[in-house]
Amino acid sequence: MNKSELIDAIAKDADITKVAAKKALESFISHVSATLKKKDGKVSLVGFGTFSVAERAARQGINPSTKKPIKIAAKKVAKFKAGSELSEAVNGKKK
Repeated sequence: MNKSELIDAIAKDADITKVAAKKALESFISHVSATLKKKDGKVSLVGFGTFSVAERAARQGINPSTKKPIKIAAKKVAKFKAGSELSEAVNGKKK
């Protein structure tokens, strides 16, 4: 499913226009992004999952075309940990 398919599904399920669904989805994405940019930013949606930020340390890598070692800089990465309800839905289990 891509973004436009998700907007269509949200609009249908919520009985709203596609324009309203697109605004809602973009608002959700922007607020999650803004929260994760903050120090110790974390968004928890009970049952669905938790968005958080992790620090990835600098490390040594290998350039695949030259096989020479390269330095990979440290950076922050976004993480998502699925909640119990989402995990059960994916695995076909019901409560």
